[in-house]
Amino acid sequence: MVNKTTDKTMNKPRFLPGDLNHKDNMARMMRVNHAGEYGAKRIYQGQIAVLGNGDKGDILRHMAEQEQVHLEYFASQLIKRRVRPTALMPIWHVAGFALGAATALISDKAAMACTVAVEEVIDEHYSEQYQHLDKLKTEEELKDQIEIFRLEEIEHRNIGYENGAEQAIAYPLIVAMVKKGSKFAIWLASRI
Repeated sequence: MVNKTTDKTMNKPRFLPGDLNHKDNMARMMRVNHAGEYGAKRIYQGQIAVLGNGDKGDILRHMAEQEQVHLEYFASQLIKRRVRPTALMPIWHVAGFALGAATALISDKAAMACTVAVEEVIDEHYSEQYQHLDKLKTEEELKDQIEIFRLEEIEHRNIGYENGAEQAIAYPLIVAMVKKGSKFAIWLASRI
C-alpha cells in the first residue's frame, strides 16, 4: 500500500544541504550570464582594437553588436531581480580585452579560434540553462531569450570556423586554454 504523503513527496524535487533555492539559483544564473556577456564584449573590443581596420573588422563589429544586446538584456535582469553583478567585473574588463587583443595579435585566425572556443563553452552553458528553465515551467520569457542568444553564439562560432579558426597556429592549444579559462570564469562569476 502506498502512503499518500510519500506519493506527494516523490513528485517534489529533493534538495540537499547547500542546494540553492529558486531565487538564489536565478540570481547566480543572471550574475554569470551578465559577466559572460561583458567578457565577450571585451574580447571583441580587444580584437577590434587590433583587427578592426582590416578585412575582419565588419565581422567582429557584427558579433560585438550582438554581444552588446545580450549584455544589455542581462544588465536589465540584474536590476529587475535585484541581483548584484559579479565582484570580478574589473578583472573581466582587463582580462577580456587582453584575451581578444592577444589572440588578434597572433593572427586573425587565432582571434577566430578564440571565438570558436568561447562560443562553444557558451553554447553548452546556455543549453544547460535552457534545459533547467524548461523543467521549471516558469521563466518562459527568460528561457526563450537564452535560446535566442544561444543561437547567436552558435552563429559566432560558425563565423569563426568560416574565417579560418582551425588554420590558426597552435589551434588545439588556443582552444583548450580559452575553453578552460572560460569554464573557470563561469564558475568564479557564479560565486563571487
